[in-house]
Amino acid sequence: MTEFINPNEDTRIEAGSKVELHFSVAIESGPEIDNTRSRAEPVSLVMGDGSLLPGFEKALFGLRAGDRRTVSLPPEEAFGPWNPENVQTFDTVKFEQRPVEGHMIEFEDKAKQSLYGVVKSVNDDITEVDFNHPLAGKDITFEVEIFKVTPAGQQGIQLK
Repeated sequence: MTEFINPNEDTRIEAGSKVELHFSVAIESGPEIDNTRSRAEPVSLVMGDGSLLPGFEKALFGLRAGDRRTVSLPPEEAFGPWNPENVQTFDTVKFEQRPVEGHMIEFEDKAKQSLYGVVKSVNDDITEVDFNHPLAGKDITFEVEIFKVTPAGQQGIQLK
């Protein structure tokens, strides 16, 4: 079992704090999507380093070692709203292999960056691909347990 470490009980999470925590993410009233509790040690991150979505970080501010919190986040604070403009159609014949509905396919954008989409439908002429995040438009439950908080500037890491 990981020990709670809080040398100063007034040390609360703020921008730049280094935080050691366990968390889980689930679709509200649905299945769990991610969970760090299976790891022997908590995960470590610096608030503002981009490790967590802004809505998840917002839920952590003000917490301290030993605190637990469960937060329901609307799509706008989690993975964003589902956007119908992120669904694109392609000529089925242009794929090397016939796409399979429900499968994820990797594409390259104009900047040669990987972009993933989920095949929504396939027929002989058209393949429809959804480039929304798979959790877009979903209410999310974020549960967190804080193990250690190191104040900003005391962990040897500087934010840009």
